[in-house]
Amino acid sequence: MAMSCDHPDLLPLDEALRRLWEALPAPTLPEVRASRDDPAADRASMDGAALRAGDGRAPRQLLGTLFAGDDPAGFVVAPGTAVRIMTGAAMPAGADAVVPVEQLQTTGTTVAPVIDPKPGDHVNVRGVLARAGDLLLAAGTPINAARVALLAQEGLPIPPAPRIRVAVASTGDELVANPGPHQIRDSNGPMLLALARNLGAEAGLRAPLPDDPVALAATLRAPGDVRILLTSGGVSMGEHDHLPAVLKELGAEILFHRIRLKPGKPMLAALLGDLLVLGLPGNPVSAYLNALLFLPQALARLEGRAAPDPWHSGRLTAAVKHKGDRPLLHPCRRMEDRLEPLPGRGSADLVTLARADAFAWIDPPGQEAGGMVRYLPVL
Repeated sequence: MAMSCDHPDLLPLDEALRRLWEALPAPTLPEVRASRDDPAADRASMDGAALRAGDGRAPRQLLGTLFAGDDPAGFVVAPGTAVRIMTGAAMPAGADAVVPVEQLQTTGTTVAPVIDPKPGDHVNVRGVLARAGDLLLAAGTPINAARVALLAQEGLPIPPAPRIRVAVASTGDELVANPGPHQIRDSNGPMLLALARNLGAEAGLRAPLPDDPVALAATLRAPGDVRILLTSGGVSMGEHDHLPAVLKELGAEILFHRIRLKPGKPMLAALLGDLLVLGLPGNPVSAYLNALLFLPQALARLEGRAAPDPWHSGRLTAAVKHKGDRPLLHPCRRMEDRLEPLPGRGSADLVTLARADAFAWIDPPGQEAGGMVRYLPVL
């Protein structure tokens, strides 16, 4: 995605997502060492018969059966004998190979290999994966599902899966419960609350914040027990758009402000200590789309999951003309992999947002009818 020559200060979307991802810490593990040899005993890697390889193809008398978890101490494999064994079972004394079931000829309680067994065949030797005391994971390794399994194997406590707490707060003196013609109700707050909860966050809605830098600074200094503050409004260029300046005064690290996207250009992300502030534009379409792009990224990183890929592929049923110099996310109705463009009436059009199933990515100078595009599904 090339930087717009008309807007050299606008950050491409992919770069903004990368900055956000790299700025947030993923959950990590302490040092993990092997508590014992892995495996802790020689184990069969196939269902078959545990026997002495040196006896070749001679018939063996079966002494019994070993299943995974059985103590093998009750068996000693001597010349002319064998033990039926299942995958994962510990090898009995005297046996040095396993012959798989499909390579055995069985007659009553006697088995005979149809191949020449060799010592070590189909045996996972004690300590082949790790020795007691070996370093398995260095301190600071990010958590993932496989590493959780390793903790369980070593008898170590499993860290609880983090559920990120998110606070949602709209901004603006125009937001009131019973609006006059010059006022509006807060629709962004409930919308963003529902989206955050749909994404698995523990989210709460707060009262709208006034257009007052002192009150805004007080909220940012004492955000409560939350990891992410999701705001809408107050990030553009108006006289009451105080959030960027207040964050700077408080010493926040501004990750980015203003991205190359339509709608959603004023998008802001900042770190104030451990608090991530995602400052969304105030218009509902812009607020929704920016939240849909950036909140899943932040939640995945903080929870220790892989970066999400929200994009799907579909075919436009009609042309979408776009003469702007920023990529456009255009509302569509989706029918399987077909996208029917809806009339785009700007970033304040909550009615069209509510009717849309998806938003198609339209890069200038436009898309022809039937063209393949990527799109964001509406959650």
